[in-house]
Amino acid sequence: MANPGATSAEHLQASPGVRRVPSPRIELFFVPGFVPDPLCDELMRLIDEGRRPSTIADPNGDAYFRTSETCDLDPHEPAVEDLERRLLALTGIDAAYGEPVQGQRYEPGQEFKAHTDYFEPTGQDFERYTSVAGQRTWTFMAYLNDVEAGGATRFKVIDKTFQPRRGMLVGWNNHRPDGSLNPATLHHAMKVRKGLKYVITKWYRERLWG
Repeated sequence: MANPGATSAEHLQASPGVRRVPSPRIELFFVPGFVPDPLCDELMRLIDEGRRPSTIADPNGDAYFRTSETCDLDPHEPAVEDLERRLLALTGIDAAYGEPVQGQRYEPGQEFKAHTDYFEPTGQDFERYTSVAGQRTWTFMAYLNDVEAGGATRFKVIDKTFQPRRGMLVGWNNHRPDGSLNPATLHHAMKVRKGLKYVITKWYRERLWG
């Protein structure tokens, strides 16, 4: 592939079980059962051990914009190494082009309001976040548990909503085919209404992670 920090629709669809959301506006895929149950359990345990309040790259004055908890997972943990191997087999992207795997935990009432994963070129910290590894290319996110109520991920622009399903992976290209940033990737981690929600996220970059 032209960019070693990115994958392609063709590459992903060559793997069994990969499904594409039919939209001309976004390259969006999902894979049911991608993360096996024992691995989900271990990743949730690691998130519980290391969780802290989540933050956003460019503060927007809304203290309730992202209210979840976050955990940067140790790349040397066997569970994380297992996950990285599975992602490499699917995407073909070397883990060295990705940020460390991040875990998120949502309690009832917590959410992450509508946002895109790429760094806004007009953002006050754009240079700080992109000067070494560049812009985010692809996002891959997996649900680690079923949620009793709420907690869906809604892609508002294309009117597509994913209900949390244990082990399901969702992935999307943060760019359009011409390389420009794609605002149709706007998505909202909606409020959990009952129970807990655990997810892991892997963001890939244009260049090697520094």
